[in-house]
Amino acid sequence: MFFQRVKTQGLGHNAYVLGCGNGLAVVVDPRRDVAEYLQLARDNDLSIAYCIETHRQEDFEFGSASLAELTGAKILAGKHPLFGRVDVQVGDGEEFTVGTTRFVALATPGHTPESMSYAVYPEDAGDQCWGVFTGDALFVGDTGRTDLSDPEKTAENAGLLYDSVHQKLAPLGDQAILLPAHGAGSACGGNISERDESTLGIERATNPVFTKSRAEFMAQKAGEHLPRPPYFSHMEVVNLEAGRPVPASPDDRVLLPKAFQERARGGIVIDTRSPDAFAGAHIPGSYNVWLKGLSTFGGWLADEQTPVFLVVEQPAKAPLAIAQLARIGIDRVEGVLVNGVEAWREAGLPIEALGTTSASEAARWNEEGDLSILDVRDDMEWKEKHIPDAHHTFVGHLEADLPAIPKDRRIVAHCSVGHRSGLAVSILRRNGYTNVFNMLGGITAWDKLGLPLNRNQVE
Repeated sequence: MFFQRVKTQGLGHNAYVLGCGNGLAVVVDPRRDVAEYLQLARDNDLSIAYCIETHRQEDFEFGSASLAELTGAKILAGKHPLFGRVDVQVGDGEEFTVGTTRFVALATPGHTPESMSYAVYPEDAGDQCWGVFTGDALFVGDTGRTDLSDPEKTAENAGLLYDSVHQKLAPLGDQAILLPAHGAGSACGGNISERDESTLGIERATNPVFTKSRAEFMAQKAGEHLPRPPYFSHMEVVNLEAGRPVPASPDDRVLLPKAFQERARGGIVIDTRSPDAFAGAHIPGSYNVWLKGLSTFGGWLADEQTPVFLVVEQPAKAPLAIAQLARIGIDRVEGVLVNGVEAWREAGLPIEALGTTSASEAARWNEEGDLSILDVRDDMEWKEKHIPDAHHTFVGHLEADLPAIPKDRRIVAHCSVGHRSGLAVSILRRNGYTNVFNMLGGITAWDKLGLPLNRNQVE
C-alpha cells in the first residue's frame, strides 16, 4: 500500500496520497498547487480516483477542483452545505470503497460544523482500522480550535468536539494511525505537537481531549484566544468551489530595480529574507516576512486585491514565495526584484537599516531604564510567560493597534526567536518609530539566560 504525507511548510498543513489497491489512489485535503500530488501518482503508477475533503479549510485554498479537472477524480465530502462543490456526498457512518480499501465516513463536528473524519480499512487489515483522516478534529497533542464558526459558542463547540472524539474516533482502536490535516505551526490549533506520527492509543494517554473531563476541556478551549488571520474569510468563500487553479505567471514579473521602485508605489513590498539580513539593509517602507512565514503572515498584510512586490534572497526562491501567497488566495504578485537588495543598492536607490540586539543587551538597557519592550507573540504565549512590564500586541494586529510609546523612544520588539519581531520592527519603522530593535533569539534566549519572567500556567 502506497502512503505519503505531503507537508506544506509555513502553513503546518498535511495532505495525504493513499494508494488503495488496483492502481487507484485518493488525495486527502490537497492544497491549491497540485503538482506534487500528480508527480507522486505518476511515479507510483497510481490513478487519482477521489479528492477527499475533511472540512472546508480556512487557512489554505483547496486544490480539489484542479485535481478533478486534471485527472478526472471526483470530489468526495460530507453532506453538510458548507462543503459547497461535491461530486460524491457521504453521511455519518456510510461506507465507500476505493480499489480494495474500505472507508467509513464519520461526522466529527466541533472544530467546524461540517467536519468529517474518514476511517481506513485496507483489505489485509480485516476489521482493524489502519488509520483515520481526522481533518482538524484531532491533532497530535491537540484538537482544532472551536471558535471559528461562532466565537460566542467556543465552549459549546468544544463540547461537540469532545463528544466527536470520544464517540466516533476512540472506538476505532488504539492501533489506528492518526492522520490530521495540520501539524505544528498551524493557525488552526494552539498547541500541536512537533511530532507528526501518532496513534489513537498515544493520544488517549496524552492528549487533553482524553486526559481532561468534558467540562475541563470546554473551559480550556474557551480560554485559547487564538488569532484569526483576516484571509480565513476569503478561504471559506473560494473553498465552497473546492478552490481555484493557480494563475499563470506573467512573463514580465521579474523587474530591474528602477522599474520595481516605480511599480511598487502602487502596492506593498514584502522582503522575504531573514530578519538579520533585512535589518542590515532593506528598501524603505518594506515589510519583512521570512520566506516560510509568508503563507501565514503575508495574509495579515495583503488580501486578494493587494498588489504585492517581492524581495527574495536568491532568484531560485521566487517561485516558492509566489506559491506561498497563492496558497492563501493572494495572486497579485506583480513584481519580483531581480538580484534582490544587492541590485537595488548598486543602482544607487535608497536603503534603510534597523537595529538588532541580544537578550543580554536588551536586559541591560532595561535595567538602565532606557527601553520599552514590545512582545508581539500571541495571547496564549504571553499568558504562559512574559518579560515584566513589557507591552503586548500580537504582530498581526500591530499596524492597526500601534503601541502608545513615543516614536523616538528606544523600543525592543521580541517574539519567541526573532522572526515575527522582524515583521514587527518593519511595521514600526513604516509608521514613524525611529529607534527600533529586533531582539534576536527572542524570549527563548531571555529564558535560557535566567532573566526575569512572569510565568502563568497555561493548560
